[in-house]
Amino acid sequence: MLTANSRATNAQYPDELQSILSIRAADESGAWLSNWDQISSSATPLWNLPDAAAALSVARVSLKDEGFRSPLGSFKALGAPIALVRLILRHWHAHSLNPSGLLRGQYAEMLSNLTVISATDGNHGKSLAAAARDIGCQCVIVLHANVSVEREQAIAFYGAKIIRIAGGYDESVEHAAKLAAQNGWHVVSDTSYEGYETIPRDVMQGYGVIAAEALKQLASSTPFQPVTHVFLQGGVGGLAAGVASYLWEHSGAQRPRFVVVEPQQADCLYQSAIVGYATKATGSVDSVMAGLACGETSPLAWKILERCVDYFMTIQDEDAVTAMRSLAAGSDRDVPLVVGESGAAGFAGVSVLMQNPSLAKQVGLGPDSHVLVINTEGATAPGVYRDLVGEVVESVLARQSEWQKSHEH
Repeated sequence: MLTANSRATNAQYPDELQSILSIRAADESGAWLSNWDQISSSATPLWNLPDAAAALSVARVSLKDEGFRSPLGSFKALGAPIALVRLILRHWHAHSLNPSGLLRGQYAEMLSNLTVISATDGNHGKSLAAAARDIGCQCVIVLHANVSVEREQAIAFYGAKIIRIAGGYDESVEHAAKLAAQNGWHVVSDTSYEGYETIPRDVMQGYGVIAAEALKQLASSTPFQPVTHVFLQGGVGGLAAGVASYLWEHSGAQRPRFVVVEPQQADCLYQSAIVGYATKATGSVDSVMAGLACGETSPLAWKILERCVDYFMTIQDEDAVTAMRSLAAGSDRDVPLVVGESGAAGFAGVSVLMQNPSLAKQVGLGPDSHVLVINTEGATAPGVYRDLVGEVVESVLARQSEWQKSHEH
């Protein structure tokens, strides 16, 4: 399903949104993160996929691969650590703490009694747990019923205390807030709600690093071809807001068209576009795209998205699985890629639209289009990946390595 957003504008990035997300804050976050050993010291790859572009009948497909961002396996490694650092800087403002030193554990003794808590579908919680471990504070993670044991174990590896609840993601968010109030803990969530916006804002600031890198990589590509469309994963809206706001501020009125993609049964952003305010999903929310299985839009992210996202669309779970398999297979000119369930959503969205000429025309997709998609995660649940793709991660990576060797110039 596809809906146009009548509130989207091609004007310059509004001054009133600068206090939420800005290039300045995103670049500052990136500088701090460059000192954390859980983040790659180099930019993540921007792959050109000419055979995919030909199959989709567009001029070019560029894929920004966040599976290479961190041992944590996803773009979430950019958000939770920055939110935790900024939280500590606010509460210990009299100590003149060094942000990079925080991530290296320089103040661990002073922060040993600090406890942070968050609900998660997996990747945000894992990143928060890793950051808390390295900074030296305590971490509690609340998991809902649909989070796999594999993802739970990955979070526990970083020393977090795990609390399981019945229900879905939104219930886990409520439970985390309740425990925080009872125990004097600090919620470090990637979704906002009434009275809670500062930390989700900080999380989204970290995601601007993706856009900053992509812009530099695109500018140096030969031949240079401006991006016309950016397909972004939905969820609560944090990634889409962090990336779109950076690109919007950078390009102003010449910004590309933004399309947000989410599971049909977790369509909170799609429904928000229809009613004109941040609202809830209409479906069961449970999706194979676990990172996007969110039932309620972040009101803070919506302040950005309602002004710049041109189209919102939903896809089926099988669309994401088909995209995962296609990207894993690779081709003569396209490198085989390990793309997780949620990571495949943007590419799947392009594929779904190009199968329907009238919808493709509505979005302005055609033979001159340069499409940017983001693989937001690698195989963060290797067992799930194997079951969906029919191939283990190591096999895809081996073919990727062989492809790269054969294409060295």
